[in-house]
Amino acid sequence: MRNLLAFLDKYNHWFLFVLLEVVSAVLLFRYNSYQGSVWFSSANVVAGKVYELNAYAESFFALTKVNQELTKRNLILEQQLVVLQGLHVKTSADSSRMYMEQQQLLSRFKLYPAKVVSNSLDKRDNFITIDKGAADGIRKDMGVACGSGVVGVVYMVSQHYSVVIPVLNSHSNISCMIRGRGYFGYLHWTGGSPELAYVDDIPRHARFALGMNVVTSGYSSIFPPGIMVGKILHVFNSPNGLSYRLQVKLATDFGNLRDVCVIDNTGMEERLGVMNAVQDSLKER
Repeated sequence: MRNLLAFLDKYNHWFLFVLLEVVSAVLLFRYNSYQGSVWFSSANVVAGKVYELNAYAESFFALTKVNQELTKRNLILEQQLVVLQGLHVKTSADSSRMYMEQQQLLSRFKLYPAKVVSNSLDKRDNFITIDKGAADGIRKDMGVACGSGVVGVVYMVSQHYSVVIPVLNSHSNISCMIRGRGYFGYLHWTGGSPELAYVDDIPRHARFALGMNVVTSGYSSIFPPGIMVGKILHVFNSPNGLSYRLQVKLATDFGNLRDVCVIDNTGMEERLGVMNAVQDSLKER
């Protein structure tokens, strides 16, 4: 205590000087409009720069994570493409034909990038709003997907916005199949965890294993085949015992959904229309 008092006594004139400077600054900027406006403008500039640097840092680290995920997915897709090319070349011995078939397949689909502007997870019937609408080419009943898997189906469209029924909605009903097995069923969400859903109507004679991927079947005009849905976690019997019910861990992280693509599947709509017309004509005979 003695040392503290000695220190204060030795430098008391400095403390008094600082105190008077602070009081003078407060009186100057508070009671003089010109000086007050200069101080206010300067403070806003400094605060704006601080917020700008903070936002830049946050976006930088977010982009780093996004780039890592994109790089990982690109590597996986490249490996899958190499395997498929090798298998096709072995069976057809014609790599140029395979390239042409891939180009024809990709030309059927047009993707409209969009951003999620609102999303809910805690309701039985959740909805997603995206920032693209009729003015951007979006139509009702178009499929919506993201980089990791299926998102949902466009339900309502305005000029510049659209409402999507996601997988996390009791009215969602998406045709899907077990990859590599061909057995198909329908994806439903019964509430609860946003990470889990169920595939119903898998036939009893189906052969598959836990951990296998479930993808879109392509048996509707909404989604092309092969879009990731999730992985099989558990297998249950259906209530009537005539089929299986699969519990699936969804590939899409709906809690962190930001960027999506709306799929224009016009080519498949035409193909299914022709098939339905043929079936109808056969029934009439």
